[in-house]
Amino acid sequence: MPAVPTHAAEAARYALLRRLAPSFRHHLVVNLQPIGMIYEVMDRRLRAAVPDLAHVQDSANKINGFAKAALNSCVDVVGWLAPDDAVTVPVHEAVRECAALLATSLSFRGYALRNEVHELPGAVSRPGIRTLLTAVLLHCTDRLPAPADLVITATAEADAARLRVEVRGNDGDNNFRGEANYRKLEWEDLEALAAADGVQLAREGQRIELRLPWVAPQGG
Repeated sequence: MPAVPTHAAEAARYALLRRLAPSFRHHLVVNLQPIGMIYEVMDRRLRAAVPDLAHVQDSANKINGFAKAALNSCVDVVGWLAPDDAVTVPVHEAVRECAALLATSLSFRGYALRNEVHELPGAVSRPGIRTLLTAVLLHCTDRLPAPADLVITATAEADAARLRVEVRGNDGDNNFRGEANYRKLEWEDLEALAAADGVQLAREGQRIELRLPWVAPQGG
């Protein structure tokens, strides 16, 4: 991987975060929205002549659960903005996380995510796989029109995990015209991010491959 100026990686990372902002917003509010509705139900029950305390307690427990989930979501988003390079993650967990973050916004633009990654031995850098996988997915949607499937697969090698994202056209509705909320991610952006995170990057036709080194012993 050729050396890339630090400012190029910083610019690419900023562009990626701007593109991810709508997904972050949804990620943050999805656990907050139910709290207001549950509170209204609980308030009506408390105003009853004889409050049903069992149902009130159940509502309070639900509010507590959603509040904890919302707090975890906030901490998670901070991890995207200020990543800890020492944190590792199994490949399949990181792919599931990234797919969950982007699936809704991409579906609105006519792209279906197909996560076909199974559990692999070992772990990789969490910031590295988060950054590169989401950047690759967005780059693919910038280059190729909807409707299409984005298929994610992975295999384990002796010293690295090989992750593949392939774009496959489908026969769905072709009336999608969703525009990116910020500038497109170019191949040069991916190269800058890959160089900064120590990830090998390659492209062949409609498929992009990422080779992420293991940072924990396989099977450990």
